[in-house]
Amino acid sequence: MSLGDEHGSSGGYGGTGQTHTRLPETDVSPYAGGRRGGRTSSRSLVTVVGVVVLLIAAIAFANRGGDDLPSDETDDSPKAAATAPSGEKPVQSKAAGIPSGFAHNRQGAESAAANYAVALGSAEMFSKNRRDAILGTVIVPARIADFKASLDKAYTPEFNKNVGLNEDGTAPKGATFVSRTSPIGTKVIESSDNTATVEVWCSGLLGLAGESSTNPVTSSWFTIAIQLEWTNDDWKIVTHSQKDGPVPVPGDKRASSAEEMAKAVEEYGGFTYAR
Repeated sequence: MSLGDEHGSSGGYGGTGQTHTRLPETDVSPYAGGRRGGRTSSRSLVTVVGVVVLLIAAIAFANRGGDDLPSDETDDSPKAAATAPSGEKPVQSKAAGIPSGFAHNRQGAESAAANYAVALGSAEMFSKNRRDAILGTVIVPARIADFKASLDKAYTPEFNKNVGLNEDGTAPKGATFVSRTSPIGTKVIESSDNTATVEVWCSGLLGLAGESSTNPVTSSWFTIAIQLEWTNDDWKIVTHSQKDGPVPVPGDKRASSAEEMAKAVEEYGGFTYAR
């Protein structure tokens, strides 16, 4: 769901962007778990091509190494690659269940952007009370009211029904609602002492895990640009925008069953992201 002034842009938090999903070529539901039949040689060729393309993309991405950033002898960002870990420990404190207390530097801004992307792409955003708590934690105070008003107009009963939920945002009986955003990497576009613009490349999951679900969990890829401002001793969001991709070559794997997907969501927690 796009936030603030950017409401209506392509894609969005909560997985509202365009999703390209490769489903098994069979007459049964994606959650039936059937493996697609086909030619072994074709699958092998697709796998090899996919690996080569991903390797080329990885090399190109690593070689960029943040060359578009201004040089700074005091820069605390990693030098080897744009997404290389720095060795610094993640933040230990939380506010409203969201990591907080980020360092007042570029590294801290990247960590804040990644963790805020996770919070704003979570299933909790479909609950009015929880959504307001999240916005009150990650948005600059002067923009909180605007963000709340914008998202209240977006998360309507009709919207909830469109993603397979009940009108109040709860999951139907026997189904598990999935809405997760997972940052893949971050990049600082520009920064100063008290402001930073950070891009976060993400993958997302959205849908209902249930045997009778007509909205199975699907994946999407998108990049979020977040403008941050240092306020009240932490980084806070001023504006946000989003675009689709980069999208990797899909693998040739069968879709998991509804039971497997629901179990994974319940058993596997999220991360605190830090450089």
